[in-house]
Amino acid sequence: MASSQLDVGGGGLSRLRSALPFSGHDWGLLLVIPGVILFSSFMLYPIVYLFYISLTDATFAGSVIGGGAELIGLANYAQLLRDPQFWSSMSTTWLFVAVSLVVKVFVAVGIALLLNHARVVGKRYMRAAVIVPLGFPGIFTITVWRGMFSDARFGVFNTVLGRYNEFMSALSAPQVLLFDVPIGFLSGRWEAFFAYVTTEVWLAYPFMVIIIVSALQDVPESLHEAAMVDGAGWLQRFRTVTLPAIKGPVLFASILTAATSFQQFLIPWVFNRGGPARQNELIIVYGYREAISFNEFGLSAAILIVAIAFVGLFMLVAVRYGGLAEGVGEQ
Repeated sequence: MASSQLDVGGGGLSRLRSALPFSGHDWGLLLVIPGVILFSSFMLYPIVYLFYISLTDATFAGSVIGGGAELIGLANYAQLLRDPQFWSSMSTTWLFVAVSLVVKVFVAVGIALLLNHARVVGKRYMRAAVIVPLGFPGIFTITVWRGMFSDARFGVFNTVLGRYNEFMSALSAPQVLLFDVPIGFLSGRWEAFFAYVTTEVWLAYPFMVIIIVSALQDVPESLHEAAMVDGAGWLQRFRTVTLPAIKGPVLFASILTAATSFQQFLIPWVFNRGGPARQNELIIVYGYREAISFNEFGLSAAILIVAIAFVGLFMLVAVRYGGLAEGVGEQ
C-alpha cells in the first residue's frame, strides 16, 4: 500500500513537472536570476555609470548627480594618456604591487613553515597570534604605522635606529654600518615607499599565512620521509616536496593580495597623501585627487575605469596562466 502511494505520488510529481512551462534547466536559471540582479545592482551598474561619467566633462558633484554634464567621448582618456602624472602613478603602483608581493610571499611562507614545524612548541597559540592583525580596522593599523614611521627624532623607528647607532659605536663599528638619524620616512620618496611596503606586508601577511599553513598541513608526511630516506636535505625536501604542494595556494593568495595592493588607497593617503610632491601617488590616490582636489570628475572616472581594466586583466591572466582555472567547466 505504501509503495503504491509512493508510486502515485512520484507519478503525480512527474506529471506536475511536465505540465509546467519550464524545464529543469530553466528552473536553474530562474533561481540564479535574483543573484544576478543583486550583482548587477551593486557591481555592474556602478561600473557602467562610472564609464558613462568618464565620457563626460563633469567637473563637480552636481553635474554628476544632476546630469548637467555633456558627452565628450574619449577626450578624458586621450588627456589621461598625455598626462605624465598618470604614467608616474601607474609605474609607482605596479612597483608597489611587485615589491610588496615578493616580500609578502617570503614572509608568509617563512612564518607558515615555522608554525608547521614539528619542533615548534605552542603552535596553536602562535597561529592565533598571527591572525590578530586581521581583527583591527585598517585605518587604525595604518595610523599606528604612520606614527611609528614619524620623521621626528623621537619617532619609534628613529629611536630604535638611534639606540642601534649607540650600540654599534660602543663596538667601534665602521661608519658605513651606522644610520644617519633622524630618517625622513615620510618626506623622502624611497623612504616613504619603504614605509608603504612595510605596512602593506603587515596588513596582508595573516591572510597568506592562514592559506599556506592549511596547505602545508595537507602535505603527506610520507613524502618527506621518503625524501629523507633518499638522502634529501631540508632544502631539497622543500624544493621537491613542499614547494610543489603549496604552489597552488600560494599563487591563489598572491593573486588576491596583489589585486588588493593595486587598489591600495589608505596607506599613501594617511601617510603623506602620496608624497612627497606626488612622487608616490598610487593610481587610486591619483584618481581621488583629480576628483576632490581639482574637480575633474570626468577625468577621475576615466582613471578609475583604467584601474578597473588593469585589475581585471591582471586577474584574468593570473588565473588563466597560473593554472587556477583548471577543471572549471569540465564535466
